[in-house]
Amino acid sequence: MPKVQADGLPLPQRYGAILTIVIGISMAVLDGAIANVALPTIATDLHATPASSIWVVNAYQIAIVISLLSFSFLGDMFGYRRIYKCGLVVFLLSSLFCALSDSLQMLTLARVIQGFGGAALMSVNTALIRLIYPQRFLGRGMGINSFIVAVSSAAGPTIAAAILSIASWKWLFLINVPLGIIALLLAMRFLPPNGSRASKPRFDLPSAVMNALTFGLLITALSGFAQGQSLTLIAAELVVMVVVGIFFIRRQLSLPVPLLPVDLLRIPLFSLSICTSVCSFCAQMLAMVSLPFYLQTVLGRSEVETGLLLTPWPLATMVMAP
Repeated sequence: MPKVQADGLPLPQRYGAILTIVIGISMAVLDGAIANVALPTIATDLHATPASSIWVVNAYQIAIVISLLSFSFLGDMFGYRRIYKCGLVVFLLSSLFCALSDSLQMLTLARVIQGFGGAALMSVNTALIRLIYPQRFLGRGMGINSFIVAVSSAAGPTIAAAILSIASWKWLFLINVPLGIIALLLAMRFLPPNGSRASKPRFDLPSAVMNALTFGLLITALSGFAQGQSLTLIAAELVVMVVVGIFFIRRQLSLPVPLLPVDLLRIPLFSLSICTSVCSFCAQMLAMVSLPFYLQTVLGRSEVETGLLLTPWPLATMVMAP
C-alpha cells in the first residue's frame, strides 16, 4: 500500500492510482450512458413496454442520487480507498447480475445495486484525487478527471452501438467484469489511505434515511407523472417529499458535521451554479432517454445508427467543457 505523503503519491505509484480512478469512473459514467441506446432492444427482448423499460435507467440514477452523500460521508469515516474498493466489488458483481437477468424486474433490481456501486465510486473520486496528486498539480488532476467523465459520456453511445452490432445487450454489462477485476487489483496496489485523523465524524443515520426519501420520492414522482400514474399518488409522494425535506434541512443545519452542507446554498454564486447544473443535466437526460426510442421506433434507425446519431451531443460537451 502506498504511504500517505503530504504532497501526493510519488511516481510511478501515482500513475497506477490515476489508472485505477480512470477505469472506475469510466465504468460508472459509461453505464449511465450506454443503457439509453439499448433501451428499445432491452424492452423488446424482455417483452416490456417502452414506459416500463425506462426504469432500467431510472433505477441506476435513483440509487446514485439517494446514496451519493452517504457514501461520501462514509469515506471520511472509514477511508476513501476502502469505499472505492467496496464500490468496485459491488459494481462488478451487479454488472454480472445485470447480464444474467431474464426479466425487467430482475434487471431493474440489478441496476439498483449497480447504482449503489457507482455511487461509491463517484462519491470518493475527487477526495482520492486530492491524495494522489501533489498540491501544485491538483488543478491538472481535477481537469483530467473532468475530461475522463466527458470522454466516457461522449463514447457511451458509440460503444453501445458497436457492442450491439455484434453481440447481445447483455455484453453492455459483461464488459464491466474484466475491467472491474483489473481496477480492483490496481486499487489494492496503488490507492493511498486517508491518513490519520484526530477524530472520525459520526454518521447520522436519520439524515441518510431522510436524504434517500427526499430525493428518491422526487424522482419517483416525476417518473410516475411521465408514465401516467394516478395524480393522487403523485401528489402524496410530493407532499411526503416536501415534509421529509424540511425536516432533513433543519437537521442538517443543527449538526456540527452535516451530511449535506446546506449553509453553502447561502452563497449566491454557489446556489446559482447548482441550479444551472441541475437544469442542464435534467434537460440532457430527458433528451438522451427519449431520443433512442424516437430514432429506432419512429425513424426506423438501427442500434448502430442510433449510437452514432447520439454521439455528437456529448462529444460537443467534451470539447467545450475545458
